[in-house]
Amino acid sequence: MESRLLSRASTITGLPQLRPKLSRDTVTVSFASAKPIGTVGEGGNVIWGRQLRPALLLESSPVSKREILKPILAAASSPAEGGSDSAGDAEIAPVGFFQKYPALVTGFFFFMWYFLNVIFNIINKKIYNYFPYPYFVSVIHLFVGVVYCLVSWAVGLPRRAPIDSNLLKLLIPVAVCHALGHVTSNVSFAAVAVSFTHTIKALEPFFNAAASQFVLGQSIPITLWLSLAPVVIGVSMASMTELSFNWTGFISAMISNISFTYRSIYSKKAMTDMDSTNVYAYISIIALFVCIPPAIIVEGPQLIKHGFSDAIAKVGMTKFISDLFWVGMFYHLYNQLATNTLERVAPLTHAVGNVLKRVFVIGFSILAFGNKISTQTGIGTVIAIAGVAMYSFIKAKMEEEKRQMKAA
Repeated sequence: MESRLLSRASTITGLPQLRPKLSRDTVTVSFASAKPIGTVGEGGNVIWGRQLRPALLLESSPVSKREILKPILAAASSPAEGGSDSAGDAEIAPVGFFQKYPALVTGFFFFMWYFLNVIFNIINKKIYNYFPYPYFVSVIHLFVGVVYCLVSWAVGLPRRAPIDSNLLKLLIPVAVCHALGHVTSNVSFAAVAVSFTHTIKALEPFFNAAASQFVLGQSIPITLWLSLAPVVIGVSMASMTELSFNWTGFISAMISNISFTYRSIYSKKAMTDMDSTNVYAYISIIALFVCIPPAIIVEGPQLIKHGFSDAIAKVGMTKFISDLFWVGMFYHLYNQLATNTLERVAPLTHAVGNVLKRVFVIGFSILAFGNKISTQTGIGTVIAIAGVAMYSFIKAKMEEEKRQMKAA
């Protein structure tokens, strides 16, 4: 993602050689003032979205472009490269679209993240309307994603990162929590309206704060706790008058919140230099093996007896298989794209993106399925989302202040 500098030698007669000869060892180019566009989100590992903005750097500095490029040109024309000793002007290669319009690219990433998430939730719920087996469907989600990862590794996009026993031990707890949270989320999706499940899952920041305070022993400021009050109140209001409410859906969504909270805790302990795409691939593989036994035990006999035959009788073999394939593909793509998108942006943008994503999913699910919600449920949902936004904003600001203090 960096612009390439191509050296072209041109001899100017009649002028003395003003530029000193610089060796590779003596050239030091500092971009300390450049700020990364991307940053690691919570539970993330590697910043891959960093981009230098040469135009902005040059505009903000009194130093001319030629003066900034001189060290680079000298290094490029040094004998260490095996080239000649001649000095000359540099020709900057054409800037690609991704480097020229980073904000537009990031916006496209956000759009695709939201779009894939909405499509996944709609297809997922439609499957449960004629095939109510969330344990098996959860396995399909992970299985399709694992096949996608294996094919990607086979063609080298991306290259598979090696894994050792130590890293495997660190990733297993993360994958187990991921698997448990994924399955219980799907149990809730199958039992109640998609919008209600996402309203309950808005409580996840509350569980994160509680775990940080009481499990990790970290001090949580009172402002963060106060910002969580609207979340708890809003979810309570929505739950009391939700037309699709049942305890299976509610409890499953709460277990999902707890599972993903512990996934975040273990993710921080399993920080690695491996890129996020490979990390998520390994987590998906481990989670798949975790999810298969419960699916066989809980739903295996029913699936063999009448589950598959009933689904095929309702929608046909072709649609049944294609629905399962596409829901698994959308699940993997939206999760991978979410990771890649959030690594391109600052913590505050990360927080806003998560809140808006939940708003999009709740809104489009209500429109897609025509779910009737009471006035109190609607108000409670809005209050809960507003509380999440407030919490995310405060937390992002605190993290940014900590990062600046460490940098100073």
